Amino acid sequence: MRDAVIVDAVRTPIGKRNGALAPWHPVDLASEVLTTLVTRTGIDPADVDDVMFGCVNQLGDQSTNVGRMAALAAGFPEAVPGVTIDRACGSSQQALHFAVATVLSGMADLVIAGGVEMMSRVPLGSARATGMPYGPRVLARYRRESFSQGEGAEMLAEQYGLSRTALDEFSVRSHTLAAQATDAGAFAGQLVTLPDTPLTADEGIRRTSTVETLAALKPAFREDGVIHAGNASQISDGAAALVVTTSERARALGLTPLARFHSGSVIGADPVVMLGAPWPATHKVLARAGLGIDDIGAFEINEAFASVPLAWLAETGAKPERLNPLGGAIAVGHPLGASGAILMTRLLHHMRNHGIRYGLQSMCEAGGMANATIVELAG
Repeated sequence: MRDAVIVDAVRTPIGKRNGALAPWHPVDLASEVLTTLVTRTGIDPADVDDVMFGCVNQLGDQSTNVGRMAALAAGFPEAVPGVTIDRACGSSQQALHFAVATVLSGMADLVIAGGVEMMSRVPLGSARATGMPYGPRVLARYRRESFSQGEGAEMLAEQYGLSRTALDEFSVRSHTLAAQATDAGAFAGQLVTLPDTPLTADEGIRRTSTVETLAALKPAFREDGVIHAGNASQISDGAAALVVTTSERARALGLTPLARFHSGSVIGADPVVMLGAPWPATHKVLARAGLGIDDIGAFEINEAFASVPLAWLAETGAKPERLNPLGGAIAVGHPLGASGAILMTRLLHHMRNHGIRYGLQSMCEAGGMANATIVELAG
C-alpha cells in the first residue's frame, strides 16, 4: 500500500511589508526554496513529477502561473510542470493535500508543494479591485454587499466572549514565543539563505510588545471593536516548499523522511463569520485519523486574528501550551498563499526537534473554509 511522506521542508524568513524581501519578484523568491530543496535532498529536478504552489492574489507579478514559472526560474527541466492553487489563506496547505493525493493515487512519485505571496508587490485585495467579486447570487443569498474577515474576527470575539485584553495578551504571547524560538535557533534548520539579502530571521517580531502598548491602537473594523493591527496577522512576504514522495521512493533516493502524512480534511462553514471553520475541520480530521485532541503534541493554528486560535481553543479543549509553541502570524506575518507551507515547515521541524509523534495544522480561509492536516513523525 502506498503512503506519502515529507522528506524535507524549507522556507524563507518572513519579511515585513516593504521590508527586506520587497525587492524580490515572487517567482524568483519561490525559485529559491525550490533550489534549496534540490540542494539539500540531492534529488534530480528531472525526477520531480509536478510543482504545486499556492498563491492568492494571482495578478501582476503573481500572474501567469507562478508554480510553473518558479520551476523554470529554478532551472528545472522544461518537462517539469507546475500549477498554482487558490484556496485563499490555505492555498499552500491545499497544495500539500493535492501533492499527497497525487502521490497516494500513483499518478506521481515525487511532488514539490509550496506557496509564495509578495504582499509588498501585490497588495491585499488586489484581485477584487476590478469586476464584481462574489457574484450577485451569493451576495443575494447572504443579503450582503461584501464579506469582511475583520468583521468576522469581531463576530468571533463577541460570540466567544473574548475581551480586547485577552486578545492582546495572546498577541504578546505570540511575539514572546517567536522571539524565544528565534533566539534558541528553532528555525535554523529550515530557513533559506537568500543571496544579496541580509534577512536571516523573521522580520516582524516586536520584542518590546506589551498589552499596554497594544492598548493604544485604534480598532480597525468597528469603532467600539476589539480587533486592531496589533492583534491581527501582519502583511508580509515569503515562500516555502516541501518534498512529498513515498517511503519506498525515499529509501531508493537515500532520503530519511521527516514525517508521514497521516490524515487531511477540508470543510466549509458560514462565509459571513468566515473564520469559524478551523474547529470543525479539526474535529473532522481527528475523527478520520482515529485520534483524540490530546494525542496531538503540537498545533499550528494560523493567527489571522487573535480571536481565531482563542475560539479554536474553546471549541477543541486542546492544551493551550501545545498551541503555536513558536509564536504565529501575529508576530511573524501571514504571506497568504505561502502561509500553509510555512506553518507545516515550522511544525515538522518542531516535531523532529522535540520528538513529538503527532502534529496538527489548520487555518481559516476566506469564504468560510479550513483545511486541517495531521502528520506523524517518521520513526
